[in-house]
Amino acid sequence: MTTDLDAIMRERRQLINLAYRLLGSLAEAEDAVQETYTRWYAMSQQEQDAIDSPGAWLTTVASRICLNVLGSARVRRETYVGDWLPEPLPDGGADPVDRVTLDESVNLAFLVVLESMTPAERVSFILHDVFCHSFAEVAEIVGRTPAACRQLASSARRRVRAASRPSAAQSAEHAGIVRDFKQAWEAKDIEAIIGLLDPGATATADGGGFVTAFLDPIQGGEQIARAWIEIAGRRSDGSRFVERTVNGQPGLVTEKDGAVVSVFAFEIADGRITHIWVVRNPAKLRRWAES
Repeated sequence: MTTDLDAIMRERRQLINLAYRLLGSLAEAEDAVQETYTRWYAMSQQEQDAIDSPGAWLTTVASRICLNVLGSARVRRETYVGDWLPEPLPDGGADPVDRVTLDESVNLAFLVVLESMTPAERVSFILHDVFCHSFAEVAEIVGRTPAACRQLASSARRRVRAASRPSAAQSAEHAGIVRDFKQAWEAKDIEAIIGLLDPGATATADGGGFVTAFLDPIQGGEQIARAWIEIAGRRSDGSRFVERTVNGQPGLVTEKDGAVVSVFAFEIADGRITHIWVVRNPAKLRRWAES
């Protein structure tokens, strides 16, 4: 029986969701999914009809492609200028089919933790813990035994727990703190900014070497506040701060001449900001022009 084309294409959104979580880059995720479909349509009709579950086949192939991309990405990121951060996503998008479902498994804090994992750990963890595949299915994709994949996922889970901060802010509280931070920043009120930051807070920027950004993370609430006041002092180019949703969480963007030039994501615990991620690499902000 000929495989239903519509059924095959309906898998696209699920594949994009999977690939983005695996790669932390929507551009790379789209490339991986495109390659998956290219391989599907390279098969003869007879070969396609012999596959019992086209959806499972597509997931397996996409995951293997992502595993290979992750391996090469680790090498590329060693020569990246400054810190590499995941590509931030706005709420919504031009094409609902390509829209990533925004939940706790795509907030920037979670994706940054995933970057610390080996490719096999990341794939095993995402496939099992987020997309509920059995370890037997994961093993087929990763090329390890089910027991080994169980250990990989367990190791990844420990990394996530170790990076988690207690008393994470709920969305309404989170939005209020981000709004207060924006107002204090616009007012250049350094004491108010310090009061909103955890004393041990960290700020990390990603300019990719294409735009100005601090190369090393800034450690400490006071140091971050001073840096942000300095940034505010340079705002004489008509840019403005706007509250936006970043990967499903309240965040900020800087707009200049109607274009988003910086995206700010926040991690908040116990009523204070514990981490700020700043993405300025233009290649990672293309999706914001469509939102």
